[in-house]
Amino acid sequence: MASSIEHDSARYRDIIKGRVRKELKQYISHSEMLGRKGKNLVSIPIPRIDIPHFRFDPGGSEGVGQGDGEVGDVLGRARAGPGSGPGAGDQPGSHLMEVELTLDELAQLLGEFLELPHIEPRGKDYLFSDKDRYNSIRRTGPESLRHFKRTYKHALKRQIISGTYDPRNPRIVPIREDKYYRSWTSRPEPQANAAILYMMDVSGSMGQEQKDIVRTETFWIDTWLRHQYRSVVTRYIVHDVKAQEVDQETFYHLTENGGTAISSAYMLADQLVTRDYPSESWNVYAFHFSDGDNWGADSKRACEVVQQMLPKLNLFGYGQVRSYTTGQFLSTLRDFAEGLPEATYPDGTARLVTSLINDRDAILDSIKEFLGKGA
Repeated sequence: MASSIEHDSARYRDIIKGRVRKELKQYISHSEMLGRKGKNLVSIPIPRIDIPHFRFDPGGSEGVGQGDGEVGDVLGRARAGPGSGPGAGDQPGSHLMEVELTLDELAQLLGEFLELPHIEPRGKDYLFSDKDRYNSIRRTGPESLRHFKRTYKHALKRQIISGTYDPRNPRIVPIREDKYYRSWTSRPEPQANAAILYMMDVSGSMGQEQKDIVRTETFWIDTWLRHQYRSVVTRYIVHDVKAQEVDQETFYHLTENGGTAISSAYMLADQLVTRDYPSESWNVYAFHFSDGDNWGADSKRACEVVQQMLPKLNLFGYGQVRSYTTGQFLSTLRDFAEGLPEATYPDGTARLVTSLINDRDAILDSIKEFLGKGA
């Protein structure tokens, strides 16, 4: 019975995933998904799914297999749509239901939908640190780790065997030979082996719509990369003419203001990577999103910092969200990257990827541009 229930549950989950996969582009393109995100689950509204079943008709009406019929007769009852018709209807309408999928399941659906390859880590696959676990006993050690129960039992056994135990005065006095101590073993445990830096332009030219597109795309990029790596560290940088590191909450809710100096974000990112994530040990990804409106000569400085960063990164992705500004930085960066040795790996895989994001419907294509080579 339990096996049958598990089979039905698994089949229902497959049906749910099929429906979500069919509408995945719609879910990805809208930022409502971020508000439905829990700790490890995302609630997704989908049309209610009715499992096919037999239903008894108490009316006794004629139909298929119910008496004679003529060519052209309508089979079954003539019926308007659910809940339709003049006056109050007696049929249910279609409603939405919310189902929960894990972020890992969503990442798998995203990878299948975009045909994203599995990422091959560069540098060390995993970082390890020694983790101490108190899981053994030894005869020597500090008094702070003395195992009271084991020590007491050994002292009691010794006193009984030696005849010094008095039931009328059950006093147990451990001696050195009775004492046991808790001990530990050290075992290597995998730690974070990928770092992702998200940078976003929050200057006055970046409107709410542009920022919503950026936040939606970073959510899905983050979901995919966390599916590929066992553990991930995420850092967030926002900038106008100055850059600062912020937490995730601030990144997703900060309002726009001020001018633009893109190089400020790149310099801060370069400092974080150099200090905290050496390329021989870490897989590092950096993504910057802007409307491409940059102040004067700063674009040249920004390109120079990108060139400086590239050897330390698995991937540098620049996404430009279309807005009312001219947005020249995308073409400047592309021109600068032509013939730049650091922009590709020896096998020809892109290390520097740019993407123009015209609107919400372009989010999927942009993600595939960034991650489609396996990064």
